[in-house]
Amino acid sequence: MVDIAPGLLLISDPFLKDPNFIRTVILLCDHETEGSFGFVLNKLYDQKLDELMADFEGFNIPLYYGGPVQKDTVHFLHKCPEQIGGIEITDGIFWGGDFEVVATLIKENSIRNNDIRFFIGYSGWGEGQLEEELKDKSWITREGTQQLVFHEQAELIWKESLKDLGGEYSQMVNYPIDPQLN
Repeated sequence: MVDIAPGLLLISDPFLKDPNFIRTVILLCDHETEGSFGFVLNKLYDQKLDELMADFEGFNIPLYYGGPVQKDTVHFLHKCPEQIGGIEITDGIFWGGDFEVVATLIKENSIRNNDIRFFIGYSGWGEGQLEEELKDKSWITREGTQQLVFHEQAELIWKESLKDLGGEYSQMVNYPIDPQLN
């Protein structure tokens, strides 16, 4: 059994049918006895940040679908702890921090889009739920990296996460979503 801890990437099995998680990669941000949570890294949301938050008006910043839980909340991951603060999830990847500082940095063009990711909602699991999903092989796991979390082309994260694992995993990127249609 894999060690479930912050910084772990959950890569959906190629045949996972849950519409919220088809071909997704989730960065696990917290894992406690009572549950776990993280953010889907590779699904762009259909609106930009400035369409939802007045603080960012005029700034065309991508917003990602973090998951199906509390879709009325905005979260962020970044790699600028000196300015923003936050909690280190894994090597150089931070969650949260001072939102007012983030808004100022963006308005001053002092932070690049590659250094921060905004998410609407999050992905969550109740007590023991993630462990069961891992036993059922719904998820393939690996350590998260800045390169994957802040990838410039979100649509490639799922494939690149698997390719990097090599062997049978690198072949999975070519599997059809539904093998019965093949």
